[in-house]
Amino acid sequence: MTDKIDAEQFNDDELEAPAWLNPQFIGEILSAYEEAPELKVIDLKITPASFQGDHYASVMFRTTAEYTTSKGKFSKPLIIKTMPEQEGHKKDMLSESHIFETEIGMYCQVLPEFERILREAGDNTKLFVPCIYHSLDPRRVMIFEDLVPQGYSVIRDRPVALEELKTAFSKLAKWHAVSMKVINEQPAFLKEFKYGLFDMPTIQNDPFVTTGMKSFIEMLDNLPDLKKYKPYFEQIQEKHLKRLEAEMQEYHKNRRNDGYYVLCHGDFHLRNMMFKNNKETGNHEDTMLVDFQLSNLCPITVDLTYSIYMLMEPEQRRDMGKDLINYYFTVLVATLKSIGYKGDMPTQAKLWEQIHRNKYYDFFLISTFLPLILAIKSNTFKMHDLIQNPETRQKTYFLDTYVKDVTKLLPKFEKLGYFKGL
Repeated sequence: MTDKIDAEQFNDDELEAPAWLNPQFIGEILSAYEEAPELKVIDLKITPASFQGDHYASVMFRTTAEYTTSKGKFSKPLIIKTMPEQEGHKKDMLSESHIFETEIGMYCQVLPEFERILREAGDNTKLFVPCIYHSLDPRRVMIFEDLVPQGYSVIRDRPVALEELKTAFSKLAKWHAVSMKVINEQPAFLKEFKYGLFDMPTIQNDPFVTTGMKSFIEMLDNLPDLKKYKPYFEQIQEKHLKRLEAEMQEYHKNRRNDGYYVLCHGDFHLRNMMFKNNKETGNHEDTMLVDFQLSNLCPITVDLTYSIYMLMEPEQRRDMGKDLINYYFTVLVATLKSIGYKGDMPTQAKLWEQIHRNKYYDFFLISTFLPLILAIKSNTFKMHDLIQNPETRQKTYFLDTYVKDVTKLLPKFEKLGYFKGL
């Protein structure tokens, strides 16, 4: 059964569970997981697992299964993740993608191995929540333990605190460090992880992606304080996506001796992590990264640059994420040393050189993704409208929060030399 809910809070395709998501289906999965052939589901409550703006690249449900075995009566909170079945933009965008194959590989092969490497070094960091079931046929489905009953939550109604950000960057640094060791010692283990955002079949023809720079230039033209930057972006309007694609696929097509490469998360933003804070003291205890659908081998800058625009608060963005990225770097190096990395140790100076060199990701994110994420944080726009409706998207370019951000960031671009040699 699906509980009665406030439909306005949720994605339309998550309001009604598909017919196959029923007590028999969940019972068979739990029976195998619990090794209890006599297990029987006696009640199944199903609700949407996420709110408007939390995600776009899947359909998610939260369920609590009440069941009996020979040992008694039990309850199991679960998250079910599947592909869109409703006809429309989301299904068209995702149907031919590799996102489920990638995420299954991450949960079932890569992340357990990464944790094993950390454990051997005496580091008990938890990188992922267990996946109790996955399937690609007859439908793409993954089922996880629900983190909410364990005290985790998504931040939607307040700014993320610095301590919470630092925990997220610490986990990312440890993950990146282990991936550098694996790339160095057994690169074949990760060879299948080559599908990032711009490897999705329809993404480069999607109006949301292709019209972002045009809308950005129109915004610059309408604001006297920013109009001077318009010619720079006009110069790159026709080529910026191709340049970005080259940056993101550098590991596979044009690897550099002075570049650092990792298995990146690929979508390292606030709604793809859950935070646990002590209920009594309020002290931060843990951050759990989720949603590994875009994880791929690429420059280390992909996650870091993305985080500046999609994770950090404006005050951290003012200095291009300097303090948090430098904190990340200290954890990265410490972890590389602790796990016995045998390659050349990265340096902070070369990391920043690489971040600044791959500036076309900055150009794309500030012009296309930053207005989206700020609109979502304002809680006044629906995700599907932002992705699919050009008139709605255009409004986001004139949000006060976005204009203030851009007004602070473009002088930083100029100071860093981003506009030279375009």
